[in-house]
Amino acid sequence: MKKRILIFITSLFLVGCSNSDTSNKNPYIPNTNFTVDLNMNLPTYSILKYASNAIYYPNVGVRGIIVFYTGSTYNAFDAACPNQELSDCSTMTIKGINAICACDSIEYNLFTGQGGQQYPMKQYRVEVNGDVLRIYN
Repeated sequence: MKKRILIFITSLFLVGCSNSDTSNKNPYIPNTNFTVDLNMNLPTYSILKYASNAIYYPNVGVRGIIVFYTGSTYNAFDAACPNQELSDCSTMTIKGINAICACDSIEYNLFTGQGGQQYPMKQYRVEVNGDVLRIYN
């Protein structure tokens, strides 16, 4: 009887696990490998110490990255419009707590990356080490 219970509990754990590899796939934004460190003691990045502030960091990812502080965590998103083919207008700009795609004027929330479209903003990993943010893919 104990063996059956152990097998049952083990099978629940295996069935409950999910593969999150597909959550960041977007046919319009290719995968790129990069690592960048942002020192928030530097004037350019010091606004990231305060909630609801964002910065644009060029030349990494596909179209640069947008880094946003929620007040408790940091989000980093690719600045490429997630629902557009790459083009001259497909780099998003920051407008308060949103990022706007110039191609179609769709606004994406920097707290969640959602914009009410098929694909959300492509998110990258962020590690915090004191006043240094490491953003990578």
